[in-house]
Amino acid sequence: MKITIGADHAGYEMKRELVGFIEGLGHSVHDVGTFEPEKPDDYPDYAILVAEDIRSGQAERGVLVCGSGVGVSVAANIFRGIRAGLCHDHYSAHQGVEHDDMNVLVLGSRIIGPMLAQDAVEAFLNASFSGEQRHVRRLNKVKGIEKNEFR
Repeated sequence: MKITIGADHAGYEMKRELVGFIEGLGHSVHDVGTFEPEKPDDYPDYAILVAEDIRSGQAERGVLVCGSGVGVSVAANIFRGIRAGLCHDHYSAHQGVEHDDMNVLVLGSRIIGPMLAQDAVEAFLNASFSGEQRHVRRLNKVKGIEKNEFR
């Protein structure tokens, strides 16, 4: 699977470690930065880059990291077609894909450690949307809201 990953300065170290981890799982990774964590940057810039890759088909899923995960989650969810979930546990990371067709996993580097981040990433990448009728119905409602809000 093609994965795009991005992080601001606060998420840089976790992102750097996750790139190798994701590649080790057999996925290809497009790292959109930051590459210079000592320089001032803003998390919305990385949400834009990850969202663009997914929306263009350059990536199937994305991973975003910032300090808490909250800011970059808010920014990513503004984009049509992006369903980003802030997940700091195994269950939410796979359930978000299985039930909600989540396509971006968001992590807070100041909230969880590297092993839990790896566990969440692996659960996210191994999960598939269930396609169950109740989940499709709910997803279609979410897409309807998105369509009406972005007319």
